Amino acid sequence: MKITVVKTTVTNAQMRNWVFVKVETDTPGLVGWGEASLEWKTRAVVGAVEDLTPFILGEDPTRIESIYQKLYRQPFFRPGIIGQSAISGIEQACWDIAGKTLGVPVYKLLGGMVREKVRMYTHLGGGEMKSVYTSFDAGPLVDLARQVVERGYSAVKVVFVPYSEPLMGLPALRKLVELTGKLRDAIGEHVDLMIDFHGRTYPAVAIEYINAIAEFHPYFCEEPVPPENVDALAEVRRAVRVPIATGERLVTRHQFREIFEKQAAHVIQPDLCHCGGLLEAKKIAAMAEAYYMGVAPHNPLGPVANAAALHFALTTPNFLIQEDMLTDVPWRWEVVESSLRTENGYWLPTEKPGLGIEVNEAAAARRPFVQEPLQSLVYSPDGAVLDW
Repeated sequence: MKITVVKTTVTNAQMRNWVFVKVETDTPGLVGWGEASLEWKTRAVVGAVEDLTPFILGEDPTRIESIYQKLYRQPFFRPGIIGQSAISGIEQACWDIAGKTLGVPVYKLLGGMVREKVRMYTHLGGGEMKSVYTSFDAGPLVDLARQVVERGYSAVKVVFVPYSEPLMGLPALRKLVELTGKLRDAIGEHVDLMIDFHGRTYPAVAIEYINAIAEFHPYFCEEPVPPENVDALAEVRRAVRVPIATGERLVTRHQFREIFEKQAAHVIQPDLCHCGGLLEAKKIAAMAEAYYMGVAPHNPLGPVANAAALHFALTTPNFLIQEDMLTDVPWRWEVVESSLRTENGYWLPTEKPGLGIEVNEAAAARRPFVQEPLQSLVYSPDGAVLDW
């Protein structure tokens, strides 16, 4: 069996474009699907898939480790987030082919289940961008959180940390405390609350914010500082009383290594569509396990990403909880036919071979690429650019 074609399909899902990667083989009808979605880098990822394809044409798609090594090492320059996203999509598609070839779901090829269902959490407002990233008013915030709980989730993530300069005044702190308190009162003590800082703060502000909301017991605070400086993250982790999570913007085990060595977080969040795919995510999780860190994978992406995340979570001992964005567009499961089942805030195992999905290429083609919203245009009062 050989790889004959690698190609992409881009589908616009309003808040982001989904990049589906199709790997075709010389066995009639045998294809695999992966996902390489990366916001504001869609055209670059598609180009990266095209650049990488010649390295693996003619290869056996079930030699997944060998294919990964070839894609990562043979182009000489080490890939960053764009290249690794392209590799992730190809790698997932190879796992899909391997499972279909053997007639088993991918999780059985990753060591089998260590749990019987996968706990999920989601965001406010499904995939509507303003609801997710600009939830600064208590009324809508509480209403949207209650809707999430009513849909069966036992955990919700919010992004309402103020856009921040290196130091902030008392009004911003009090606003954050007010919103966190009202949200906790609304959802009660039995629903876990995750607060995503989205890299908006530097250490001094992050420490002040997190300690001020510790009384409301966040499940974790995510990405309290930008990802470039692990020492800054370690400073926050050691100065607060709330678990710290990070990792959505890191790729490969090599970038995660410093997080582990400096004990800079309690929870890591690799994205299987960015970090290098399923096998690389398993290696990252194994490293985390040695440092007693949990894994809560990042995934606000499309339905193929959901399927890959399910197989990872079912087979990873230190897995905690899985992000999803299942209500971003109402036609999600028209574009991708899936055996994915949810029940009371959990994903359930699938018995279908491979990842358990097939992309409906005709449906996907009806929603071609559209420029993603430029949510990132955020400024301070004096006009300086801020992290959003």
